[in-house]
Amino acid sequence: MNSHRSYIVMIILCFFLGTLGIHRIYAGKVGTAFLMFITGGGLLIWWLIDLIIIIIGAFKDKEGYPIRP
Repeated sequence: MNSHRSYIVMIILCFFLGTLGIHRIYAGKVGTAFLMFITGGGLLIWWLIDLIIIIIGAFKDKEGYPIRP
């Protein structure tokens, strides 16, 4: 089963606001979103890894469901 969250919205949020962790808030992962915000997206490395994971469809929401197209 896939997440009810939009794949396209996740990509857009991550690409434009990823270093602030906004895409993680959208996915329900508020704790890691806060960490991402205070570290600047893990010095951009965390942001890039998240973007790749989202694009390949392996990113999971808070409930553990993958966010896929």
